[in-house]
Amino acid sequence: MNKVLIIVGDATETLDTLYPYYRLIEDGFEPVVAGPEKRRFQMVLHEIKPGWTITKEWEGYTIEADIAFKDIQPEEYVGILFSGGRAPEYIRDDPDLIRITQYYFNENKPIASVCHGVEIPARADCVRGRKMATVAKCQFDLEVCGGEYVNEPCVVDGNLVSGRTYHDNGHYVKVWIDLLKKEREKVSSA
Repeated sequence: MNKVLIIVGDATETLDTLYPYYRLIEDGFEPVVAGPEKRRFQMVLHEIKPGWTITKEWEGYTIEADIAFKDIQPEEYVGILFSGGRAPEYIRDDPDLIRITQYYFNENKPIASVCHGVEIPARADCVRGRKMATVAKCQFDLEVCGGEYVNEPCVVDGNLVSGRTYHDNGHYVKVWIDLLKKEREKVSSA
């Protein structure tokens, strides 16, 4: 039980995705990139430039999805990460992604969310009563769906670990990986 899902789509944020991807490998997990289709996706780099009030976006690396949402059997994976960028806005209505998301919340499995990633569990009606960090401009998305916004680099609410942006990677990713390790041990000893 070493496989962990990383949810992506076109315009997924590069650092939100690749930092946890390689950290998972370092800790003996197999990151499995999942998208709406099994194909290559274009990632982006986001930054608010000095003097700007909106996000500037550049093309980042590409990433190959190992599996399409429709083919995922969530019980085969120890946990899930909802990466940020603009992708969550476009993929959040996918019925298979909603099914997968609800599984991890209902089964109390380790979940990580960063930046715009919150839009996926919010759409799946899974944030009601939960505390989460997210990029400030998604505070409304979280709160209108019943969640509580916390402006911290790492927010833990049970099985859910979240960060605001890629600047928080060093704060929340290790906490999430520790939950994944505990889950792996629990499953292995069962």
